[in-house]
Amino acid sequence: MREVPTRPAARRRAFRRVAVTALASVLLAGTAMPGVAAADGEQDRSELRQATQAFVDAGFTGVQVRVRDERGEWAGSAGVRKLGQSAKPSTNGTFWTGSIIKPVTATVALQLVAEDRIGLDAPVAGYLPGLGLDRRITVRMLLEHTSGLFNYTGDFDPDGTWVPGISASGKEWLNDRFRHYRPEELVRLALSKPLRFEPGTDQRYANTNYTLALLLIEKVTGRPYAEEVERRILRPLKMRSTIVAGDRTRLPGPHAHGYYRYEEAGQEKTVDISRQNLSLLAGAGDLISTTRDLQTFASALNGGRLLPASLLAEMRKPNPAMGYGLGLFVQDLGPNCGTVYQHNGSPPHGYGAFMYSSADGKKTLTASATWVDDITRGPAKDYEKLVNGLAKTVFCGERTAT
Repeated sequence: MREVPTRPAARRRAFRRVAVTALASVLLAGTAMPGVAAADGEQDRSELRQATQAFVDAGFTGVQVRVRDERGEWAGSAGVRKLGQSAKPSTNGTFWTGSIIKPVTATVALQLVAEDRIGLDAPVAGYLPGLGLDRRITVRMLLEHTSGLFNYTGDFDPDGTWVPGISASGKEWLNDRFRHYRPEELVRLALSKPLRFEPGTDQRYANTNYTLALLLIEKVTGRPYAEEVERRILRPLKMRSTIVAGDRTRLPGPHAHGYYRYEEAGQEKTVDISRQNLSLLAGAGDLISTTRDLQTFASALNGGRLLPASLLAEMRKPNPAMGYGLGLFVQDLGPNCGTVYQHNGSPPHGYGAFMYSSADGKKTLTASATWVDDITRGPAKDYEKLVNGLAKTVFCGERTAT
């Protein structure tokens, strides 16, 4: 799972793999690139249209954006839904959200803390004794990425050496993208590697933490993770277009297509990867959703509808190492903008999504983008600028990307 960060420069290196490739512009040659389409009946917000179109101008194939603020609700899209066609992405199409599932997993775990079924600072090994976990690792450490556990999709040794894990990139992933993985398989691979650091002494993003949180939720409740998410979050909030993907490989309903490009025998090939199996990221990146449903979740969470105030405060308390709390990034967008609570994500290739909210949940930004990906992930320099520009347009009233 690769994050699409909007973090300070000191932490960008941990997430720099998600980007845009300018190849999209070449592949779309001869296809008219329509401007931003606003949803029927929605406001025509020129500043939002401009910030949305900027993604396509930078090389994205398509983008859909939804904003709720003091002026009401706006939804728009730009680019194309599929290469070679002119139809724009739906403003409420489904997409692979990647790590946006992490706040969902954290919320379910914290609800169990509120019910006294899990201790936030209790050893995870006490709940999952069969895995051989270091007893210093607590539930809190899983949710804030301070456990020190190896990231099963690959991680760095303390000396900076890359240690491969399960392939989540490149041609190897492409050939294996429909493979089924069991959560225990992912976790045991991670536990076969030494800790990256002593538990609680540092913070490093690792999908292993959230796949372990999935196993913890299942052990404590006695029910499948997807069922708990449905029962506790999706059904009460009427998030009818959101699904824990599991082994589902197809996006339901209208959706934009992501792509992967590679070279073989001197020939360039581009593969539609809108179908993929995200059991590779169980509990950490295997969610299907829409901009409207993510807006509903972000608003409910930050509006205090899903957790007691004390646990929401814990969730939004950032560790200074990378500004991450318990399933949320806490970000200061700059002067006159205020603090936002956000998470973004991408499955291995071709899709990116982000979800922002004000502290009270009344102002939200949710979006998804698609592009033509490759082994280099394309020029990373524009993505952070574009996401920050859109976020500042919404939360700071700025009219152009900065």
